Amino acid sequence: MNDSQLAEFLVQAKRATYAAQGDSASVAPLLPGSRQLEYQLGDVLYRDIYFGMDYFVGQETVYENGRPIWAMSYAGGMTDPTADRGAAYGFLQFALRRVETASPFRGPGLIRGDGYQYTSQTTGTIQNFWGIERIGRNHGIIYEMRYHGGKII
Repeated sequence: MNDSQLAEFLVQAKRATYAAQGDSASVAPLLPGSRQLEYQLGDVLYRDIYFGMDYFVGQETVYENGRPIWAMSYAGGMTDPTADRGAAYGFLQFALRRVETASPFRGPGLIRGDGYQYTSQTTGTIQNFWGIERIGRNHGIIYEMRYHGGKII
């Protein structure tokens, strides 16, 4: 699978799992206490396993013919305990549904709506990258997550 095909697959997988359905897209988790989301197209499988909600830690992995070829680790969550978690994560899902093949890691660089502002800043390419996404409201950051990963060789 070349980088372009991988980026297209990631966009499809991300739009079909958490971004579309939240936790309701979960399958039976491999790890106790985790949530697990999966998307498969032919011999390519996307698996997202994470722990927690207000603060979470997780990993996305893409397998081709049963072999891991790409992964992204992430950690973050709500930074303002007074913020409406449901509304913030709803806006996050809205942003994540707009993931683009040019940067198939999280949502686009900037989205505003319903009084929220989502930003995602990424350095690197699909082969080796890191970044941070944030949601702001009322001139303050209420959610923050850091991510990094790349192709597995």
